[in-house]
Amino acid sequence: MTHELSIDRRIDAPPERVWDVMTGRITEWWRPKPWTTTIGELEWRAGGAFHLIMRGPNDEPDCQGEESAGGVLLEFEPGRRFVFTDALSARWVPQTPFMVGIFEIEAEGDGTRYRATARHWTAEAVEEHRKMGFEQGWGAVADQLAKLAEGVPA
Repeated sequence: MTHELSIDRRIDAPPERVWDVMTGRITEWWRPKPWTTTIGELEWRAGGAFHLIMRGPNDEPDCQGEESAGGVLLEFEPGRRFVFTDALSARWVPQTPFMVGIFEIEAEGDGTRYRATARHWTAEAVEEHRKMGFEQGWGAVADQLAKLAEGVPA
């Protein structure tokens, strides 16, 4: 059984536009506003570093008491999906895992279907992520991505 949570949205923009925003403007949609994201290291390729630094409106770290989402990209399919995990650092050093994040898009009529999934090792981790506000947080992120791709001012 897969222990996962997911968000699914239709975005009124073509997949090429959504992909460009997903990968080229990740700091603008990755965390719910007013949180901010900066890139520590990011290599868009399988095996590449995936290290984003997240801070709150008062410069506080995220809800887990950490300011970084550090890990490695497991898959990178241009125009379709990227998958990362925090189970390994960008230097392939094992670390305490929380999840595997999967971000996918596909054409749907004249728009795009966006799916973001968090897979966890245990049912307890799923519940922890849910209690942290997964639905609200990842839903807000999906909405921010959609607005950027659709050309709606923030």
